[in-house]
Amino acid sequence: MADIQDGPNVHPDTIRMIEAAIKAADPDLVVFTGDQIRGYDPAYIDTFLRRRGENPGAKVRLVTEVEAKLKGIRRRIDARRNPDLPPVADVATLDDLLDDTRQKVRDTFSGFLGPVVNAGIPFAATYGNHDFQCGILADEQDDIYREYPGCLNPADSFEPGTFALPVAASDGSGHIAMSVMMVNSGDYAGKPEENDAQYPRYVANSRGLDLADSDGYGTPSDEAITWLGDVQRELADRNGDGRPVPSIAFQHIPPQEFYDCLTEVPAWTPNAVEGARNYAGHCYVLNHEICRPGSRLGEAIGCADENVGEVDAMRDAGGYFALFCGHDHKNSFVGHVDGMDLGYAPTCGFECYGPKSRYRGIRLFEFREDNPRNYVTRMLTWGELVGRYSSNEVRVFFEDHCVTGAISLRNELRRPQVFAGVALGTTAAFAAIVHAVFRQIGPARRSGKRTRR
Repeated sequence: MADIQDGPNVHPDTIRMIEAAIKAADPDLVVFTGDQIRGYDPAYIDTFLRRRGENPGAKVRLVTEVEAKLKGIRRRIDARRNPDLPPVADVATLDDLLDDTRQKVRDTFSGFLGPVVNAGIPFAATYGNHDFQCGILADEQDDIYREYPGCLNPADSFEPGTFALPVAASDGSGHIAMSVMMVNSGDYAGKPEENDAQYPRYVANSRGLDLADSDGYGTPSDEAITWLGDVQRELADRNGDGRPVPSIAFQHIPPQEFYDCLTEVPAWTPNAVEGARNYAGHCYVLNHEICRPGSRLGEAIGCADENVGEVDAMRDAGGYFALFCGHDHKNSFVGHVDGMDLGYAPTCGFECYGPKSRYRGIRLFEFREDNPRNYVTRMLTWGELVGRYSSNEVRVFFEDHCVTGAISLRNELRRPQVFAGVALGTTAAFAAIVHAVFRQIGPARRSGKRTRR
């Protein structure tokens, strides 16, 4: 499950999606790939963080403040922002605000975990670039996850969201048949006091400058990259044969190698998407020679600007046969590149941007113990499980066609239906203008003729 991205009142359609998928699949494990928390939700406005290391609630996004006003959410009076106020009941300390946010995080978890816990299914979770923005960081979120029955996030991992889930053979021998690897892919690049060249601009315009447009997205830590090899050696030692264990990895932000699943095409190619940041100015479609049937490319791959060698580390370690990510809500492709599958699950949430309702969903994996590499995967979509439309299709339509800049505008115009609609609308508008002009000219001509007579 990718990008639930919701606040304390989890959208009913999201819960309905999860319930339907669990009923259809009867899974042995549920994996959450990050951005379960919509950290910029107005519910978290008092403790919102644009990036780690800032004062909670100090640099709130303008769009969050607007949404808060539309929803009638008012910021509590923070003693830090109003030090001259006398003590009153409504003045809150930072501890008060964080306690409120902790409870809201629990409420969020209870919403989307409810169907999982009720079905008695074990689950594991890693983190994305929005989870921490609520003000409760990943290490504390890890503790909250472990309050729920079935949580497999270990308390002794070297960092929250990075750990291995070995799957034992069914014969009771203790042999590790395969492993599920969870990787924390980071959030945003750079540190305010060190590496972020645009940080002064961000300080001056913290509500207008998106951090992803500053130094880009984050990457797995150096320790996580090293761990990818170390954990394979540990599992090989446990098996006693020195052989890497077949492993599938899950994380939030995709590495740059995901662009290897695409083919660059001319800018006017229908349904092409323009790349982001390092790949801006180049347009892509899926390479169907390496992508599985049913794959969908709906937006640019939002990878980090830096390639830290994660995929190379996986290939060097051996055993890794697939890496699946979320983050890019409209993508659901699976490609095979240099011996590894690279794939997506789209958003399964209905409180964030994404594709049409019928394409939102949850990715199902089925593994055979004798050959985990030869796995089967498919999407369990809203359209398949529930129906064509959601309870708020107007909002979903807007989220599917939302234009936030020149690149997204060009991508929209490459969609044949959108282009046809724009062309038809433009033609109709031009025809209406011409018709109106001729209607004005006609009486003037007749009036002129009568005057000459």
